[in-house]
Amino acid sequence: MGICNSSESTNVATAKLILQDGRLQEFSYPVKVSYVRQKNPTYFICNADEMEYDDVVSAINDDEELQLGQLYFALPLSLLKYPLQPEEMAALAVKASSALMKSNTGGEKRGCRRKSVSPLLYSSESDSKSSTRKSSSAATGVGDVGSRSGGGGGGGRRKFTAMLSAIPDDLISSLATLLLADTHSRD
Repeated sequence: MGICNSSESTNVATAKLILQDGRLQEFSYPVKVSYVRQKNPTYFICNADEMEYDDVVSAINDDEELQLGQLYFALPLSLLKYPLQPEEMAALAVKASSALMKSNTGGEKRGCRRKSVSPLLYSSESDSKSSTRKSSSAATGVGDVGSRSGGGGGGGRRKFTAMLSAIPDDLISSLATLLLADTHSRD
């Protein structure tokens, strides 16, 4: 679910590769892993859907193609022999989220936007008696939150700022699926 404008969307399915430095590389056509690795020989490519924490990350063979609509990571060869820790997986999720958010704000004003979660931090000087909070600028993560008070006369306003970058729904779903699969495999 997302927010859609009335104009027609021109989104094309791409294979998305998150590079070690956090950049996103997209391919709108099937491309072999060997082609990608020519530019990054000290990295291996793995499919995000096949990653599980506390499990060794497996590389995609050089002769396989990156599939459209899939998310991939370019990871250092040194990670091939070690299990992926939960904090490493979380760092990869943040890196992917950031790269995907940057690519979605590349000047394109039409189409659909995906819902995302953005935690808020309230400042300490705010009124603690408010019962209803409304964000006036949730998209930017900075703004006022009004309050409704029982009596008349200017209820206090709270300032808030985003603590973390937004995480797209599809990434949250992928991580939830991985965590559930891992939980069931341990039972």
